[in-house]
Amino acid sequence: MLKNLAYSGVLVELTLLLQLIGLTFAILLDPYIQKKHRKIMLLNIAVGFSLLVQNHLNYMLDASDGTTLVRTLVSIYGYCVRPIVLVLFFYIVGNRRSYWPAWVLIGINAAIHLTALFSDVCFAFDENNHFYRGPLGFSCHIVSGILLLWLLWITAKSYTVVRKREILIPACNVILIVAALLADTFANFEAFPVTFLTIAVVTSSVFYYIWLHLQFVRAHEKALMAEQQIQIMMSQIQPHFLYNTLSTIQALCKIDPEKAFDTTEKFGTYLRQNINSLRQPSIIPVQKELEHVRIYTEIEQIRFPSVHVTYDTPDLDFQIPALTIQPIVENAIRHGVRIRDKGLVTVSTQRLPEMHKIVVKDNGKGFDVAAIQEMDDTHIGIRNVRARLEQLCGGTLTVESSLNEGTTVTIYIPNTPRKVNESR
Repeated sequence: MLKNLAYSGVLVELTLLLQLIGLTFAILLDPYIQKKHRKIMLLNIAVGFSLLVQNHLNYMLDASDGTTLVRTLVSIYGYCVRPIVLVLFFYIVGNRRSYWPAWVLIGINAAIHLTALFSDVCFAFDENNHFYRGPLGFSCHIVSGILLLWLLWITAKSYTVVRKREILIPACNVILIVAALLADTFANFEAFPVTFLTIAVVTSSVFYYIWLHLQFVRAHEKALMAEQQIQIMMSQIQPHFLYNTLSTIQALCKIDPEKAFDTTEKFGTYLRQNINSLRQPSIIPVQKELEHVRIYTEIEQIRFPSVHVTYDTPDLDFQIPALTIQPIVENAIRHGVRIRDKGLVTVSTQRLPEMHKIVVKDNGKGFDVAAIQEMDDTHIGIRNVRARLEQLCGGTLTVESSLNEGTTVTIYIPNTPRKVNESR
């Protein structure tokens, strides 16, 4: 039985060692990990490796004679280093630069266990090399318990800034370490070469790296979305639209100064709303988006009096990504109805049992729907809108078009769209 337990322990040691080696390579090669987190994780790996060595030495010395001093030094190291791992986890989960009270506890714990060199107040080994605790023998457990409660509090604080599902990783790590501490305290596995806490520390290090990587990936996604939003905004402020509008205002200054003034005001509002979309939340009330659409269409109708835009929007109680309807209406005018003697664009909203429906319909020249799959400037706006609908609120976009008859774009938004900061 003891022999089998020893073999199992060796396998566990090798498994943990391979985890630490693999984790080291992953951290060194990960392009997304922040420099400070890389240093903390590498230090955590070094501490975990030293605990593996300490556990193995302690196991070997347990079966030896005349090694009381060496075993005392090895045990002191183990008791002093274990709480340090918990403090290193603070810097992974929390955002503070320093946790000096925690390091004070680490110092107190180390001072108590160093007394084993000249006193049995903490722990000692008798002449038969048997371990026994003194009055302060549970100091490491008490300090670790305090640090665990602190780590749990830091983890709970992260709940407001981390996706709900991702918070389970640091929370489960805390539970795992607590269970390991209890097992080391009350379970009798002296023949096993690795402590439960060492197993929990190495495993938690791997899980914390996964958790950190998820944060890095989300930050990268946000950066890409911000870049995409800038591209979308710039795609809506087309040079030809700027030039044509300015030319229209210039012409109106001579024949209708009052209308020129009104158009300039609308044009300024249009530009300001596009720029403000960069600072707005990812999703906005649909009514705000419709106001932006109205400003744009009123400017276009000055240049193209034959274009008419109507609205049938009884359902306004939901949110959509900024610059969703406006680029669709712009496509309808630019590539559809302005060639008609009586061009018509209809924007409508409707509340369905499980979702909101938005329809933008025109009687323009129509097009081949397969063309929107091609990488051209004509329909890149539709692709961007579809991608943001899927990413930000779980929405969908479909396009139906017939040559010389018109185009219909339909958007569906779930009644309870997912929040951007939640897990997707």
